[in-house]
Amino acid sequence: MRRIVLVGATLICGSLFVGCSRKPAQTAPPPPEVLVTTVTPQDVPRVLERVATLDGFINANINAQVQGYIISRDYKEGSVMKKGDLLFQIDPRPFQAAAAQAKGALARDKANQVKADADEKRALDLFKKKVISDQERDTAIAAAGSSRANVEADEAAVQQAELNLGYTKVIAPIDGMAGFANSQVGDLVGPTTGPLTTVSQIDPIKAVVTAGEGPFTDFVSRHPDATERNAYIKTLNFDLILGNGEMYPHKGKFYALDRSLDPRTGSIRYYVTFPNPGNILRPGQFGKVRFVADMKKGAMVIPQEAVNELQGNFQVAVVDENNKVSIRPVKMGERIGAMWEVTEGLKPGDKVVVQGLQKAREGSTVTVKDWTPPADALVSKADQEKKP
Repeated sequence: MRRIVLVGATLICGSLFVGCSRKPAQTAPPPPEVLVTTVTPQDVPRVLERVATLDGFINANINAQVQGYIISRDYKEGSVMKKGDLLFQIDPRPFQAAAAQAKGALARDKANQVKADADEKRALDLFKKKVISDQERDTAIAAAGSSRANVEADEAAVQQAELNLGYTKVIAPIDGMAGFANSQVGDLVGPTTGPLTTVSQIDPIKAVVTAGEGPFTDFVSRHPDATERNAYIKTLNFDLILGNGEMYPHKGKFYALDRSLDPRTGSIRYYVTFPNPGNILRPGQFGKVRFVADMKKGAMVIPQEAVNELQGNFQVAVVDENNKVSIRPVKMGERIGAMWEVTEGLKPGDKVVVQGLQKAREGSTVTVKDWTPPADALVSKADQEKKP
């Protein structure tokens, strides 16, 4: 009996030992997850976006045309002015006196002219009758001519005096918004003392945009005919993105291209005008101008982040119908915003890995999910875009 119990205990312990020494079976990890996009030929709008600075459509610097003391400021700073509205009044008294003096001299010389004309007529009659000599006749003619010249000079002096008197009223030359005054009542101002203020026409308002020499040259090569180029420019509609990221509700139109490039920066400026009802926009604001330059027909574009560049060569990771990864060399074309055109190496329907490239190794199996492009994927940033 003791031998049977011993054997039984030994078998029980052995079975327990074997059971405790067994390890649970290991399960394989799931394939890594990647986001893919399907290559599809499409007509892609080439959307360009550039930094812009707003400026008044016309900025009129208001200067004093005569020297004198300001006796009144007759406008509210920052208010909307109409052409002809009074801005400043310069003391008119010295100019009133000068105008009166000029008119007095004109009246005197007109009286002298009447006498000189009569003397001239009398001298000619007497000369015909051979009563006076040639010298006396010539003296009378010269005196009459000098008198007429004095009257003409006096008339010009009166006009200048009245013009100077009118300049004592400094008026707005355009409709627009008047800025802060640089001179106050009591200041001595004149033609060399600088602007008294500035009046800016801001409806419409213009956006000053800068483009590089490369984009400008490429733009001209795309549109070599001047007539076609001007017609194309007129068809463009511009959006304005304000500093807070909001889209301005009114569309802009191309206005003008600068005559030359800046030799320091190699860039050229152009103006885009936007309606500005209510004077919402002000000169000096920064924003971004966005427009559709053209359409690229049947382009196969993929996100730039899907392309791996190695020593000047480009590769993408393609997932087949069995979710197997293959690394494929490709040739790239034009960058369009966050996208990149593939010219060789891919065909319609290929699934390209966009996110999770570090998990997508040659021959590995992955779990595939669709990648969703951002809303502005086709917007070309000004510092990245190489086309106009």
